[in-house]
Amino acid sequence: MSEIHHEHAHDEKSLKKFLGLALGSVGVVYGDIGTSPLYAFREALRPVSADGVTQYEIIGIISLMIWTLTIIVTLKYVLFLLRADNDGEGGTLSLLAMLMKTAGGHRATLMVLGLIGAALFMGDAMITPALSVMSAVEGLKLVTPAFDEAVLPISMVILIALFAIQSQGTGMVARFFGPITAVWFVAMAVAGASHIFDDPTILLAFNPYYAIAFMVQERFVGIVVLGAVFLTVTGAEALYADLGHFGRKPIQWAWLVLVFPALTLNYLGQGAFVLKQPDAMQNPFFLMFPSWALLPMVILATAATIIASQAVITGAFSLVRQAIHLGYLPRMEILFTSETNTGQIFLPGVNIVLLIGVLALVLGFESSDALATAYGISVTGAMVVTTLMAFEFVRKRWNWPRSVAFITLLPLLSLEFVFLGANLLKIHDGGYVPVLIAIVFTIVMWTWKRGTSILAEKTRRADVPLATFAASIERSIEARSAHAPVNVPGTAIFLTSDPESAPAALMHNLKHNHVLHEKNVILTIRTVNKPRVAAENSFTITKLTDRFTLIELRFGFMQSQNVSQALGYLRKCGLKFDIMSTSFYLGRRKLVPDAESGMPMWQDRLFIALANTAIDPSDYFHLPANRVVELGSHVII
Repeated sequence: MSEIHHEHAHDEKSLKKFLGLALGSVGVVYGDIGTSPLYAFREALRPVSADGVTQYEIIGIISLMIWTLTIIVTLKYVLFLLRADNDGEGGTLSLLAMLMKTAGGHRATLMVLGLIGAALFMGDAMITPALSVMSAVEGLKLVTPAFDEAVLPISMVILIALFAIQSQGTGMVARFFGPITAVWFVAMAVAGASHIFDDPTILLAFNPYYAIAFMVQERFVGIVVLGAVFLTVTGAEALYADLGHFGRKPIQWAWLVLVFPALTLNYLGQGAFVLKQPDAMQNPFFLMFPSWALLPMVILATAATIIASQAVITGAFSLVRQAIHLGYLPRMEILFTSETNTGQIFLPGVNIVLLIGVLALVLGFESSDALATAYGISVTGAMVVTTLMAFEFVRKRWNWPRSVAFITLLPLLSLEFVFLGANLLKIHDGGYVPVLIAIVFTIVMWTWKRGTSILAEKTRRADVPLATFAASIERSIEARSAHAPVNVPGTAIFLTSDPESAPAALMHNLKHNHVLHEKNVILTIRTVNKPRVAAENSFTITKLTDRFTLIELRFGFMQSQNVSQALGYLRKCGLKFDIMSTSFYLGRRKLVPDAESGMPMWQDRLFIALANTAIDPSDYFHLPANRVVELGSHVII
């Protein structure tokens, strides 16, 4: 009997945890897509509203919206891509890390695709907060026109406050925001359902015939409308990037039970409301509510849009950390905001860059209408990239025949290319902004990757093989040679990226100080193409000679690279060293640009500037501050 009771208690605990994660995902993962009804239908009506809209046009647009949500979000992301995880982690770079293991001859193509996808997501992370918050605050103008001039300053204050609380961590944010967003979805569903019977013919939108007929009949205008219809699925990419925070099942359950039904009901209600009252086209979402409910809904919408912005900011932090560990960006300060969930992080540098970008967009565009035209290109571009990478994923990981992968993904890719084409029409209206942001991020990541590989190649040329060096040192000490270094007590740990060669810091120490410690550890830190590495598999110890030991520490790309903690674990496993008589030696390079030596001069200068922004290795690897010795050298890059 007690076993049954214990099992029941365990099941109840598991269910509570599952429901908690699902509710948290409603706030963090679906915040963005949940605020699309504020502006998506309004923007989609704009191209056809010049000479008044007809019943068939409204039904056609709502049909396009419902089927876009069904195909892009439900089928592609929720049911398919959430299964394409890298040990539980999602996102473009996580997918790239997994594909690089089996890339073969496609490595360069996949890398470029992955970098473009990641850069487009960063563009999205800047535009989403600006667009979402402004579209909600603009609802105040319907409460009273006196708020007209206040929209811009109020939006900016809210955005500054949002970025200021990031250091508190996504765990706190999810617990606080999840229930608010759930209320938002319920309120949207109720508002939509209460208006469907204003004109029940709107239910014809469930038939895809009306979506196709609208596109065929409207031709070019239909393509322009499609660019606005795409606003209904903004945030789908963040859904994939935030997979590691909540897990696949809670995210899927939240979408199918709450989010998708609420969005569908709301869009149907907006359509029926405009069919009954065509003059409500200027802002169908807020005008659906009775006047007494308008101010509460504006406040709730503002809260929901702040949460929507949280989804892409969280995704951006995860993506940048992956980029650092995979070698696409210099080391930055990463703060962990949860003792139990390593996915909950805060990057102060990224936070400041995003805030500056968001405020610049708000001041530059001044209204959500103008920003909506700039939106879409980054999101559609990122979606096309993930579908192209998914083609490689299903072939290599799920062993699908090429023909099956092609037949399955071609319709989806074709649809996304149509959306991308429709959004590219807006490039002169501000659509160039996310493209420029993405180009800048791609150049930065490509330059860092290329520069680090050139730097490694150059230092390798002058390197002495470690095995040969260790053997010669041992011989000179045994022979009591005049050139033998002075032996000093204690342990020296030399950090290096190349375990095959004697570290530059070791060579400099011998050259200038003529001393060698009793024990010398050559330490290499590797980031593997997995999110996490179990402690027992995280190290390899190789004894070269009595004085020289080679240690390799392995971390997943979602883990903190805490060397002090890892060495503490090694002591428990039998490695003998006393931290108080141990010195950590780091090589510090001064980089000198040279146009003749690998990269153009502008790229050299960019690489050096990026290298100068990198956080100090002793902080990044959590080395004891009073035990670190740095030795410098000049390198022409």
